[in-house]
Amino acid sequence: MNYKLRDLLKEASQRPYALGHFNFSTLGILRAVVLACRGLKSPVFVGTSEGEAKYVGYGQAAAQISVWRAETGLPVYLNADHHKTFESAKTAIDAGYDSVQIDETALSLEENIEVSRKVVEYAKGVNPDISVEGGLGYIRGSSELHKEKIEVKPQDMTTPREAKRFVEETGVDRLAIVFGNIHGVSAAGNPRLDIERLKEIHETIPDVPLTLHGGSGISDEDIKAALPYGMSNIHVNTEIRAVYTDALRASLDKDKEQTTPYKYLNSADEAAQRIVEEKLKLFNAIDLV
Repeated sequence: MNYKLRDLLKEASQRPYALGHFNFSTLGILRAVVLACRGLKSPVFVGTSEGEAKYVGYGQAAAQISVWRAETGLPVYLNADHHKTFESAKTAIDAGYDSVQIDETALSLEENIEVSRKVVEYAKGVNPDISVEGGLGYIRGSSELHKEKIEVKPQDMTTPREAKRFVEETGVDRLAIVFGNIHGVSAAGNPRLDIERLKEIHETIPDVPLTLHGGSGISDEDIKAALPYGMSNIHVNTEIRAVYTDALRASLDKDKEQTTPYKYLNSADEAAQRIVEEKLKLFNAIDLV
């Protein structure tokens, strides 16, 4: 069956579910994501940040996705996550990525619009089916476990007016917004999502699929509350990294004489798969293919 990424994102944004987006930096984590999706019949995004892509290799990542898609028949799509320059986005596009997120949220609105528009124009010139994501708002934190409490300030959040202007002037296919989300998991508890802000943005740009970054650490209640309002995909990275690392440490401690990587990595891969399965069920992204 031929699934178009654009159609999958649009459908998800109009119904109370969201596709999962899971980052990977090892073939084991990628395999864990695909196996979880195969079992639950879920379309999925897998992503590599700039750092992850440099480690895995842009061409290598694209080739792996192509093989998994051919072998499983699943709609598995590769996203260049948080690419912060036109040049890095171009590298991903030229390597055959299905999607690219141009993250220029640190710039002024005008500069963000200019670079994002340039990425859209280049991407569509290479492949009209590439999905381009832009972003508005400031996401605090990073993809790690935070000991301190992180607070989202009002000025961090995306405004409906700027969201409308941004999508009209750039032509992006989907928009990453900030409405209480952070990157990473805070030991003090992640902030609550501002669902009313999400509703306002969705009502202002109802035809634009929305993306939630920083899905790790957000309460199940808030995730479920966000699903009906334009959510097309939700990013999870830190929780996978945490359980993977914990399981790997436990495996190495259990058998200190073991030197065969696939034997001590297996439990870490399984831990990652369980988290992915949990998130797909939470996002209602099951039995879709």
